[in-house]
Amino acid sequence: MPRGSRILGPGILGPGILGLRPVQVAYHVADPAEAARRFAREHGWGPFYLMEHIALEEVRHRGAPGRFDHSSAYGQAGEMMVELITQHDDSPSALRDCFAAEETGLHHVACFVPDLSAAIADFAARGVSAALEARTTTGVSFAMLDTRRSLGHMLELYEPGEALTRFYAFIRRKAVDWDGSEPLRRLT
Repeated sequence: MPRGSRILGPGILGPGILGLRPVQVAYHVADPAEAARRFAREHGWGPFYLMEHIALEEVRHRGAPGRFDHSSAYGQAGEMMVELITQHDDSPSALRDCFAAEETGLHHVACFVPDLSAAIADFAARGVSAALEARTTTGVSFAMLDTRRSLGHMLELYEPGEALTRFYAFIRRKAVDWDGSEPLRRLT
């Protein structure tokens, strides 16, 4: 990362991916509920909270209007949130750019940024394109940048707004002293 970046300048966000501190790692899976049970059993991560068909009010894939019907299970692995994500169709998307429906693998690492639009512009100036730009019906905007060439996975960015930081704190809090029971829970 070049020195003096207006958003990602030295010392602003600490060490990590391209000067950003990772807050989440996300795996593409065929079935988040099954994967949550398996990841809890095999790795001790969790508990996982499933959100199905996450509602989005705006979606752009590589600059064009699109759709992104997806579900995710969110859990905790030590200091890091883990997302298990799937897409319910084969519409062009940041997920389908990397994986077929039945495949599993690391899809993205997520980081908070102070200004999402400025961060997207900063990365674009460095030749990193946005594979996805979207906003949830609750007002959370996010982007997945195509950093596969340099990192081997996508990079998800969003601002640490109040609702989002509360959600991260909720997932972390539920993992404290978790005894491994009920590894999958549903969120509405």
